[in-house]
Amino acid sequence: MHAAVAGRARVAAVLTILAGGPVPPDPPLAVITPEGSSALVGLSRGEVARTAAWRPGASGLEWTELELRGTGEARRIKVVAVRLEPAQFRLSLENGMAPGGFLHVWTLERAPAEAALALNAGMFAGDGAWGWVVHAGIEYRPPRTGPLAAAVVVDSLGAVRLVDDAGLAALRSPAGLTGIREAFQSYPRLLEDGGALPAMLTAPGGEINLQHRDARLALGVDATGRLIIALTRFDALGSSFRSVPFGLTIPETALVMRALGAESAVGLDGGISAQLQLRDAAGETHRWPGLRAVPLGLSAVPVAVNGEH
Repeated sequence: MHAAVAGRARVAAVLTILAGGPVPPDPPLAVITPEGSSALVGLSRGEVARTAAWRPGASGLEWTELELRGTGEARRIKVVAVRLEPAQFRLSLENGMAPGGFLHVWTLERAPAEAALALNAGMFAGDGAWGWVVHAGIEYRPPRTGPLAAAVVVDSLGAVRLVDDAGLAALRSPAGLTGIREAFQSYPRLLEDGGALPAMLTAPGGEINLQHRDARLALGVDATGRLIIALTRFDALGSSFRSVPFGLTIPETALVMRALGAESAVGLDGGISAQLQLRDAAGETHRWPGLRAVPLGLSAVPVAVNGEH
């Protein structure tokens, strides 16, 4: 069998399992490489991380734009991907009015002027941020629980990790939040530690809609501790429609994160909430705004700028 045909068959098999039904004969999801050929996403961990044309940003940050081809609404999707070394930045939650994320007021316009990266953080409910919020070592909101909930934790040294409900409970000891500087919860968990998809993302009929397509924003950590961010944008009808909430399913998003090298990952609020900006090596700002304000933002300011973690 020709290699390309075999590749299509393998991807079809993977997505059949994930989606719980038949898939079209064409490849359900592919990345268009800089050279113009198709590299199928999800067949091996880190495949896109190895083949993408990464561009330099501030020291410790690099980014790329990927073109995805799929079926249906996913026929033309752009992914903005960022890799960031946490040790070279101060990661901080922000709102501007209420650090605990009680008010939906944050947009990219509120990001610090010196930020190399800014994005909306967490998942949101009607009364503000969903679940646990810790800012500058102070707990503003208590945690919630859920089978696919994950907490993003930034420690006092700037390292980032994702923890489940049990891990979160262990961090909230009677002695307090020792060593935790920033933290927030989100869902659904996209990748377990080690890069495996959670069982609920591979078994249809559960609480997660595995068929729904939307704009996505996800955060993960790779094997070296780098932060991996991916934002999707619908890219078929010109720039005026790039905030339209069409895009990937949750399982497809998980595959993209794994292909970008993430070993653990969680979804952030997507749809019209998803927003991201970064500064390239020349200092130029690149911005992908959302269509509504959110309760929490996450910014990364170079340590060389503020002189501390």
